[in-house]
Amino acid sequence: MTTDDYEHGVVPQDQRKGWLSIATIWIAIGIDLSGAFLGVALASGMAFWPAIWATIAGSLLLGLIAIATSYVGAVTGLSSAMISRAVFGKVGGGILAFAMSISLLGWFAVQAGFFGTNAQIAFTEFTGMDIPVPIFTGIGGVLMAVTAFWGYRSINKLSMLAVPLLLLLLLVSIVVAFSMNGTAALDAPVESLYSFGGAISLVMSLFILGVATAPDMARWAKTPKHAMLSGFVGFFFGNSIIIVVSVVLARIMDGTELMAIFFALGLGAVAVVVLILAQWTTNTTNLYSAGLAFAAISARIDRRTATVVLGIIGIAVGVIGAADYFVEFILVIGIVIAPFGGVYVAAFASGRKGPRWAHGAAVPTVDVWSIAAWLVGILVAVATTDPSHGPGFGWFTLTAVPALDGMIVGFLVYLALVPLRRKVDPDAAASAPVASEEQPARLDGGVSA
Repeated sequence: MTTDDYEHGVVPQDQRKGWLSIATIWIAIGIDLSGAFLGVALASGMAFWPAIWATIAGSLLLGLIAIATSYVGAVTGLSSAMISRAVFGKVGGGILAFAMSISLLGWFAVQAGFFGTNAQIAFTEFTGMDIPVPIFTGIGGVLMAVTAFWGYRSINKLSMLAVPLLLLLLLVSIVVAFSMNGTAALDAPVESLYSFGGAISLVMSLFILGVATAPDMARWAKTPKHAMLSGFVGFFFGNSIIIVVSVVLARIMDGTELMAIFFALGLGAVAVVVLILAQWTTNTTNLYSAGLAFAAISARIDRRTATVVLGIIGIAVGVIGAADYFVEFILVIGIVIAPFGGVYVAAFASGRKGPRWAHGAAVPTVDVWSIAAWLVGILVAVATTDPSHGPGFGWFTLTAVPALDGMIVGFLVYLALVPLRRKVDPDAAASAPVASEEQPARLDGGVSA
């Protein structure tokens, strides 16, 4: 199997895929144990229907934003880290690519920890033996790292296998739970721990890093239309389904561990296999994107080598308990990474005639205008984050979703700086980022799978 994933260049047109193939990957990524963890948390900290509507609203916003970020990836054919190089400059993009790789590596470690916890529960149920969680975390991390090493093609094959099984398991679990306990528990009162806006922010933060790095998968789309459709379907459906199902199951079965709930439903054996596949597909992609981001720092860095090194580090961090800081971690990711997505979409929208995104084109060492817009987006996200919900000050409220605040502000600030940039530095403004014209995606293609 070829391992060429074009980490330093453009995905050739003859290697591009249909929308369903890419959407399936995003759905497989979305159906994971971190979504289940969040669903259980919302079930115990919110009334039932507000939790469901917050999940749908947050996932819908993710899907809409993914339309824009996926479009950029498909037209340029570049990874998100290579896009950061075009927008932020050689050094600025390298710094951001490093930050992205660290964030993705942290997410890989957290997800490996979730895998270890649930695999340990399943193993104990089957055998009665109490094997330490870190052993399962390490085993799972190695499996995920192997698939990430082989790249997009192996991720696609794994996702096509996992998604039908995942959807079938979730549907059967809901039917069995309702038949066992009915619906009365759905309306049981709970202590209110999350505001509606805070819940939307958590839902979005769960997958906001995926939206910002959507070009890593969207660059494989046959056309921009394929990319946009796959982004919306994948992020909206993929992010919402596991959270909704977990909220329902946690309420009906009065449980706090999804794997334990499946055993209570008599679906333990099936759930073990299917949820292992779910976590495998999700975390493989985290490490894959981390490797792409790190490789973008320098043309001398090979993605496969970066994936191996980062995988070893991520497994070690997961083994020592990164999953214990899950909620705090996804909130920080939302604040820091989300504005990046807004900035590069604005850069693409406002500078489509410049040469900077053409493969091999020269870029400045640092693009201070882009970095300024990104930093303002981060500051606004910090300012709008309630201290009781995460790292922030809660000085004012915009959308009630800090991650979305940062992305919108990053987008608007970049656009607002364009006229000033043209006056102060006309040469730099003339070379603002545009789509690559080497191996471009077709702009007139349909959306057939």
